[in-house]
Amino acid sequence: MQASTLPRRTGVGFKPEHFAEIDAGPQPLGFFEIHAENYMGAGGPPHARLSRLREDYALSVHGVGLSIGAMQPLDREHLQRLKVLCDRYQPESFSEHLAWSSHGEVFLNDLLPLPYTQATLDCVVAHIDEVQTLLKRQMLLENPATYLTFRESTFEETDFLAEVVRRTGCGLLLDVNNVFVASTNHGIDPRAYLARFPLAHVGEIHLGGHSEATDDAGAALLIDSHDTAVKDPVWALYEEVIERTGPVATLIEWDNDVPGWPVLLDEARAAEDILEGVARRRAA
Repeated sequence: MQASTLPRRTGVGFKPEHFAEIDAGPQPLGFFEIHAENYMGAGGPPHARLSRLREDYALSVHGVGLSIGAMQPLDREHLQRLKVLCDRYQPESFSEHLAWSSHGEVFLNDLLPLPYTQATLDCVVAHIDEVQTLLKRQMLLENPATYLTFRESTFEETDFLAEVVRRTGCGLLLDVNNVFVASTNHGIDPRAYLARFPLAHVGEIHLGGHSEATDDAGAALLIDSHDTAVKDPVWALYEEVIERTGPVATLIEWDNDVPGWPVLLDEARAAEDILEGVARRRAA
């Protein structure tokens, strides 16, 4: 099974509107990430751009539609399209979410939370085994941004993730913004969450922006909106994580209200500065 081999540098999510500027010359980035479902057609401009990008950069394929946590079989047609995509581009990494997004024939276009129970664990493990066996590559599983918890849960999220890794050999994608969003929404300490997180198995980190609101009771409610720059508390958590792990491939996610290329590149440079600073201190 092919393991994730992303360079331990900063990458960004590829957006077609940035292609001309990216293609104009070498960019100070380690990799680009794409959403798998945007490239499941046979050809056309999306594949022409991606093929050109792949010539010069490492690639991370990030799935949003497998519905790994659904209590029903995986969509075999979707999985086959994913295999065709990965076989075509041979990405350095493939990742998906700890979530569900389909029920029967209905696709809900959202990443919905799961109760952390033995039944859920067995289902997620079986689905990951199926994906990794077909793709012949390791999958990274991303921790979710959540807005509610389930009374029937019998695992802490970090323990659930650790057990999934133990049983499947998958890796983890640590979304630091998701940690901050979920911790704030549930009134827990994000540093305590990260202290329990199985960091040794993290193959990629995501950083993104969030929106701030209040719920009906007037409490703080954060939304994982990916429409702003990374917020200061998330940068602080990220630097603490990197101090513990050493440099890890890090993606800047900005999927809505996408800024111009220079703004996105500045975010990537900020993450790269942290990676390089930790690497220097470890080498000293």
